[in-house]
Formats: sequence, C-alpha cells, structure tokens
Amino acid sequence: MPKILLVEDDKTLGYVLQAYLEMKEFQVSLAADGKQGLTLFKKHPFDLCILDVMMPEMDGFTLAAEIRRLEPGMPLLFLTARSLKVDKLRGFHLGADDYLVKPVDEEELTARIHAVLRRSRHSGQSEAEYLAIGAYRFDVRNQKLIFGGEEQLLTEREAQLLRLLCEHRERLLPRQLVLKMLWNQSDYFTRRSMDVFISRLRKYLSGDTSIHIENVYGSGFILRIGAEDAGGFTSP
Repeated sequence: MPKILLVEDDKTLGYVLQAYLEMKEFQVSLAADGKQGLTLFKKHPFDLCILDVMMPEMDGFTLAAEIRRLEPGMPLLFLTARSLKVDKLRGFHLGADDYLVKPVDEEELTARIHAVLRRSRHSGQSEAEYLAIGAYRFDVRNQKLIFGGEEQLLTEREAQLLRLLCEHRERLLPRQLVLKMLWNQSDYFTRRSMDVFISRLRKYLSGDTSIHIENVYGSGFILRIGAEDAGGFTSP
C-alpha cells in the first residue's frame, strides 16, 4: 500500500482528500502545515508527498526544498489555489512531478498519483512492464500489444488510454477524466477524437472475444474481461 504524506492547511479539504485516498487504498498521513509535514517526513518513510503551496509556518515550496535536501528522489505533487505561471515554474524548478490547481478533482488526483508513482518506480529501470489483458500482454514501456506471436505497436496516446482503462478495470473510467488527462480540454472535436481512439483499441483487442470496452452513455468507459455479455456495450 503506497504511503503518502499530505500537507494541507485547509482542514476540511485535507480530511476529504485523506478519506478519499484511503478509500482508494493509499496510506495517508495528514499534516496541517509545512512544519508538521517536515516533522512527519523525518519520522516516517513515504512513497510520495502532496504539498499545498500556500501554508502558514512553512510554505509548500520551502517544505519541498527541505524534502529534496533530505531525499532527492522523493516524488512531489503540488496543490495550489493559484494558477500563476511563475508558481508552476517555481514548483517544477524544485523538482515537482506534477501540479494541480484547486478545486481538486479527486479522480484526477488519484490518476496523477498513480502516474507519478509509476514513473518513480520505473525510473532507471530498463526492463519492460507488462499488463495482462485477457489473452493479450501489454508492454507498457514499449507501447506494444502482444497476442500470440504478433505485436501491435501503439501510439503514445493509445498506450496512455489503454493504461487508464487497465487501471480502472471493471470500473467506470469517466470521459471527462480521460479528456482532462490526455487532451487537456473537452470540446466536440476532442470528444470525437477520444471515441476514435476507443474504436482503435477495440479493434486491436478483438482477437480475444472475452475483452469488452463498454461505453456507458454520457459517463465513460469500462474495460471488462471474461464477461459473456457486455450488457450496455455500444460503439461510440
């Protein structure tokens, strides 16, 4: 279970995010300001730190600098109520792995945490990471779908979309989350583009009839494996 240090001075938001992330099977330690966060960081091991930028006692940037001094490779994710370019540049200069502007979308935060942890775990490693999708093997690092002796090379966006579907296997992957994560916008053209990518993945995975990418009208998609009947399955 990944261990997360969450440093957030808004008590209500802190408790909400802690409860949500624990529901998603993260172990979360909550600190109300930078000094408390630094104390917890020195006492316990963590896999990732989520830091609010504007805090009393010690702001998130100062805390990040201290964390980087103590553990240079620690993944950092900033939360801020401001979207100023100068703040983002400062955060990334300190080595931030990601940056989210409040109000925080919990699903997007969870997806970004998974992405940051994934990059952290595999940095410096050369071996491939494989995911099983029915009779297929998904070579994540090399963006390949392997079925029998054949390989299908995926584009970067196809691979990212398939990875999100796998992470939400048997659960709803919201359309808006996909659009925000992969396209960073939601309009008619990006929605149609996403539907095209879903159609491509269905085609690539058609060699195993137990695999279904179900379209939940108006909500999103569900990757189902092994179901005899995909129920509400419809093509985009």
